Amino acid sequence: MTDAPTKQKLWGGRFTGKTDPLMHEFNQSLKYDKRMYDADIRGSIAYSKALALIGILTKDEEAQIVNGLEAVGKEWDDGVFQAQPDDEDIHTANERRLTELIGPLGGKLHTGRSRNDQVATDMRLWLMKEVREIEAALKALIQVIVNRADKERDILMPGYTHLQRAQPVRWSHLILSYAFYFAADLQRLRELVPRISVLPLGSGALAGNAFVVDREFLAKELGFDSVSENSFHGVGDRDFVAEFMMWASLMMTHLSRVSEDLIVYSTAEFGFVTLSDAYSTGSSMMPQKKNPDSLELLRGKSGRIFGNLSGFMMTYKGIPSTYNKDLQEDKEPLFDTVDNAWASLRIAEGVIATVEVHGDKMREALTMDMLATDLADYLVRKGIPFRETHHISGRAVALAESRKCHLHELSLEDYKGLSDQFTEDVHGVFDFEASVEKRRAIGGPALVMIDRQIETLQAILNQ
Repeated sequence: MTDAPTKQKLWGGRFTGKTDPLMHEFNQSLKYDKRMYDADIRGSIAYSKALALIGILTKDEEAQIVNGLEAVGKEWDDGVFQAQPDDEDIHTANERRLTELIGPLGGKLHTGRSRNDQVATDMRLWLMKEVREIEAALKALIQVIVNRADKERDILMPGYTHLQRAQPVRWSHLILSYAFYFAADLQRLRELVPRISVLPLGSGALAGNAFVVDREFLAKELGFDSVSENSFHGVGDRDFVAEFMMWASLMMTHLSRVSEDLIVYSTAEFGFVTLSDAYSTGSSMMPQKKNPDSLELLRGKSGRIFGNLSGFMMTYKGIPSTYNKDLQEDKEPLFDTVDNAWASLRIAEGVIATVEVHGDKMREALTMDMLATDLADYLVRKGIPFRETHHISGRAVALAESRKCHLHELSLEDYKGLSDQFTEDVHGVFDFEASVEKRRAIGGPALVMIDRQIETLQAILNQ
């Protein structure tokens, strides 16, 4: 009868002294990497099957290990798994518990495998699942924007450059611009997946697997697109972590810019939108206040997520080849980025779905000087070069300002004094709806182009 193994760390055979308790706490990662328990169980089940295929395990041993791993996974699912003081990480904890359940046979599972290829596999498996959830949240946000744009296509508002009133546009055109930023994020996220979905398992500690496990079988079993071709690269690569955090930083930048727009437009000075109470808070001192805290937090979270990326990159840049313990610092920033990116998308979806739009306030903010470009275009259609018509239109604006009146209040004689090409139809220029509808080129705010934008976005969502 084989004696039960004494409790020791996976790497403990070489060492005779005890680990400093502070070092153990400093070194251990179970407190945060336990969230990968399901990925670790799945990877170990697949690996046990691969070991059986090459004769390291019998079919009966494989069945015992698989059943034991499933039991460990259920303990995690049910919230009853009991971590032990010597559990350094999720891999140690799961293997320790497996051995408690099925005996020394559990020790065979690690044959040819290292925590180096195991953790890289777990992280990729975990992130692949999280990316699917983030993709769903991103698509839901885009769909909410598309739905609002479709329903509110007739609302006119000022378009701004430099935060100065520029030209009349549609509210739907503004919010569809947000959707196109997020659609690009969606495309980039989908393009990330093949680079995340690369199997490291079978790379060993650094020099490959001495038992020649079928890595293509492992990839198929775990749903990976491909297998890492170089064992050094397999255990040392965290580009997928950096790339996902780069993606999240850019996506959060877009959320931050949207938030800034809505914060500005929700002020009393603009009054274009009102946030739902569900996404606002009050002041602890001023009873009248309604603060856009949801949007301010979205704006703030963008800095946090970029900070995760920049911090990790400072760690990653100086690591020698293969696995080094520095790479343990990849998990907390990645986990935090995933959590906050997903939550931010869901909050943004809620904000945009419930925001109240004040079309009357938007229309009131339209002023005739915003049609100065249309006035210049009027003369272009008469055959005058745009550089000249721009100058003439500017003189009309200056004349109206000197008269303390609006452009449409200048008389035909006033206009003829600026150019003999002005005729009685000049006052037809001063129509906001007509101005917007003239912009029917692809990308413009005319209704036909709003329809085109919606169709384009819907096609991206349906891919």
